[in-house]
Amino acid sequence: MPSTRSLKLMESSHRLVQRLTRGRAGWNISGMPVLELTTTGRRSGERRATMLTSPLRDGDAYVVVASRGGDDRHPAWFLNLRDDPNVEVVVEGHPPIAMTARIADPEERARLWPLITSKYANYAGYQQKTEREIPLVLLEPTSAER
Repeated sequence: MPSTRSLKLMESSHRLVQRLTRGRAGWNISGMPVLELTTTGRRSGERRATMLTSPLRDGDAYVVVASRGGDDRHPAWFLNLRDDPNVEVVVEGHPPIAMTARIADPEERARLWPLITSKYANYAGYQQKTEREIPLVLLEPTSAER
């Protein structure tokens, strides 16, 4: 399982690539779109941004995986959006879009998980590393953005 320090280092490296290329690179990893998710810190109330891959679209929703590399703990961004589902999402450097985060219900997860793991086996490996069920989150445009 990756440490918090290594996760922050990977994210910093990713942001550096985007900055050095003026946003022309870093919006796709292994065929997956990369998005910047901004949540509100559940304890601090401060805005927190993180870079995530989105292995699947489900209609208008981006699907993100709260895997934390197979760690037994949920990622902080997931805990934040669970408490406050009002988020912003940046895709390919475009202006932020107001979205609502929603944890996939059991039926949605049962439908989406095989689609994700059939194309990106690393997620299946993450699930094998942990006893927690890795949540899927749907980031849906708010009604004003549709």
